Amino acid sequence: MIMAEVTDKLSNFQAPETAYPLPGSVPQPVYAPGERRALIAEIKTLLTTRDAVLVAHYYTDEDLQMIADDTGGTVSDSLEMARFGNQHPASTLVVAGVRFMGETAKILNPEKRVLMPTLGAECSLDLGCPPERFIPFCDAHPGRTVVVYANTCAAVKARADWVVTSSIAVDVVNHLKEQGEKILWAPDRYLGNYVQRVTGADMLLWQASCIVHERFKAEALANLARHHPDAAILVHPESPESVISQADVVGSTTQLIRAAQQLPNKRFIVATDNGIFYKMKQAAPDKIFMEAPSAGEGATCESCAHCPWMAMNHLRNLRDVLKNGSNEIQVPEEIRIRALRSTQRMVDFVNRKRNID
Repeated sequence: MIMAEVTDKLSNFQAPETAYPLPGSVPQPVYAPGERRALIAEIKTLLTTRDAVLVAHYYTDEDLQMIADDTGGTVSDSLEMARFGNQHPASTLVVAGVRFMGETAKILNPEKRVLMPTLGAECSLDLGCPPERFIPFCDAHPGRTVVVYANTCAAVKARADWVVTSSIAVDVVNHLKEQGEKILWAPDRYLGNYVQRVTGADMLLWQASCIVHERFKAEALANLARHHPDAAILVHPESPESVISQADVVGSTTQLIRAAQQLPNKRFIVATDNGIFYKMKQAAPDKIFMEAPSAGEGATCESCAHCPWMAMNHLRNLRDVLKNGSNEIQVPEEIRIRALRSTQRMVDFVNRKRNID
């Protein structure tokens, strides 16, 4: 299929519409005097007594990131979360993030208990690609290699040939393109479009999106950049093309943190979830970080630069899950085994790439 035909097909393709509930604004807990400090101390003790390690995403509350750092856990992107949990000897993994991250940990670590502060923390990309609709779509395109973003449920991963994260998506698709393979990509249409532009691969895209990244506004970003001409613009590739086109650096969360540390600029405009600022400030304490404009205060956005599901993770429910052993992630073994194939390919690909580099 020539690229003109691919482009035409993409312009006409619409994935089945999927309605899902949004949590809206999630208020942060208000702690009584001394409660926050007591909760942190209790959580640290429970992690030791329960033989548990905390694996936290960059977008979670900074208190959780701090605890993970202090107790030998990790704060990282979804790829490193999966790798870390797979290699750590603790018998219990506590995954602070959204549900697909806990499922990925269980897929890779069936012998370990995987707990989450809340099982209600979803992801719009995961919800926007339900297996009962996605699997028949794959079956209708049997000639394509199915590549799914990590932000998907175990059943979708079980149907996939490959799982990728934003940090390796371009590399994996280039690898497949070199073998003459055509790609069926899901679920993020913006990341898929970005990967297709960079690689020139033949890709058919599912049409879901992240409610945080899709709301960054190109015109407002350009205006902010004009007011701060010395600022470098850092953009996650889940953002719209009109935002990506203004970026000085496009990359995964880890890659954006590295750019903030290495670039000479003293000021940065950051188009990703503002939870990343905790680690950015650690990596570059002498620099200034600003949120890229989203839908703005008072608008009808569900995100405004912070994922409402990530905000469901906090000190109280982290303490409770460690204390009670609740909110355990379960993946049916038949699905887990099939999902392990595509997920392990992701881990193995990264390990090989690092050995080569």
